[in-house]
Amino acid sequence: MPVAEFLNRYFCTKQVQVFCFEGGPYFDFAFWSLASLLSIALFYKWREGPSYKKPNRIDGKVVIVTGCNTGIGKEVALEMAKRGARVYMACRDFNKCEKARREIVLLSGNTNVFNRILDLSSLQSVREFAEKFNSEERRLDILVNNAGIMAPPRKLTTDGFEQQFGVNHLGHFLLTNLLLDKLKASAPSRVVVLSSLAHIFGRIQKDDINSEQSYDPFKAYAQSKLANILFTRKLAKMLKDAKVDVNCLHPGSVQSELSRNNILLKVFSAIFSKFILRSTKGGAQTVLYLALDPDMEGITGGYYDRMELAPLTRKARDDEMADWLWKKSEEMVGLKKSD
Repeated sequence: MPVAEFLNRYFCTKQVQVFCFEGGPYFDFAFWSLASLLSIALFYKWREGPSYKKPNRIDGKVVIVTGCNTGIGKEVALEMAKRGARVYMACRDFNKCEKARREIVLLSGNTNVFNRILDLSSLQSVREFAEKFNSEERRLDILVNNAGIMAPPRKLTTDGFEQQFGVNHLGHFLLTNLLLDKLKASAPSRVVVLSSLAHIFGRIQKDDINSEQSYDPFKAYAQSKLANILFTRKLAKMLKDAKVDVNCLHPGSVQSELSRNNILLKVFSAIFSKFILRSTKGGAQTVLYLALDPDMEGITGGYYDRMELAPLTRKARDDEMADWLWKKSEEMVGLKKSD
């Protein structure tokens, strides 16, 4: 049935003649073109998700964002700088970070943006970063554990850990613990951990935590993202009386460099990223919500998606596993009471 005939049947009445349509091939083409554009616009709006629009400033607050010379981390660092914070950009590559830092300073007008080397694949680098920061700053208001890698060929960190578990979980585990005194002293303060929906496919392999017996890059990634959630929930309980809120999130499937280590993901991203994947700015919104929203003060231990509390699988709510993972992580990174 032609479009005009269909519309006239349901919308054209004697009382409302303005709804009558003459039709023709040009009318059909225009109608379907407009409908397609509207559908695409609605899809893009849904894909990007909600935006954090509260204008609250954080002048004088101190923020650390890991892995922020590009992607979601860079968007978060930029927004923090725009709102008046002292921002520490913790990155592995000094030159790339410096380029991003200068851009952020230019866009935000905030000169209190600092470039610091942090290689999460090296426990020594983590300790050096924390030691330098603790000597430079008297406070830490917001820590954003953003850096991560996804599905690379099996490779070990400097300390001999499977790379994804080492970078995505252990590096941030040690970093957060070394900065806890500053977070407590600055309370109310916040820790935001980037996890992923991929955690639902994860399993903490107690008998092969380092993927030595077998290695599947996607299973290892899922394990590290599940570890992020278990770490978040355990830390939130430990700090429940310290006024340090700890939450984690799924940022969505985002146009970022996270896929750079896997050829299949790189091909998919190159072909479909602009059409299907969320922009880095869209991916940063839930991070900003958890880090900045005044209404989130005192709310801790949650997992969020699109700025809403999201349900967790039984594996992600396993407190016994969270306790085991914490003790195992302490052992692996050599965390002592003096730390």
